[in-house]
Amino acid sequence: MNIILRLENAALTVMALYAYHVLGFSWITFGIFILAPDLAMVGYLISSKIGAICYNIAHSWILASSLLVSAHLIENDMLMCAGLILAAHIGIDRAIGYGLKHYSGFKDTHLGGIGK
Repeated sequence: MNIILRLENAALTVMALYAYHVLGFSWITFGIFILAPDLAMVGYLISSKIGAICYNIAHSWILASSLLVSAHLIENDMLMCAGLILAAHIGIDRAIGYGLKHYSGFKDTHLGGIGK
C-alpha cells in the first residue's frame, strides 16, 4: 500500500508541475517558495503535538485543493500559483515518504516511520 500511495503522490506532483508550466508561472518563484510549507515545522519548537498540527495543516491536500478551487473561482493567478506550488511540495514530500505527522514525533507518519 505504501508504494501505491507514494506513486499516487508522484503522479500528483507531475500534474501540479505540468499545470504550473502550462499556466506560465515563474520557475524562479517556484524555486523561492517550494520549501515554504516546511516553515510550519517551527511548531515543533513548542511541542510534538503543536508541531504535528502545524505541519499537517500546511501539508494537507485539503488546503492545496481549497487554494486551487478558490483561485479558479475568483480567477486569481497568485492563489493559483501558490496552490500549485503547495500541491507540488506535498506530492514530493509524500512520494519520498514524508507523510502527515503523528503527535508522537516528526519521524512518525501516516506512511510509516521516516528512515525505516
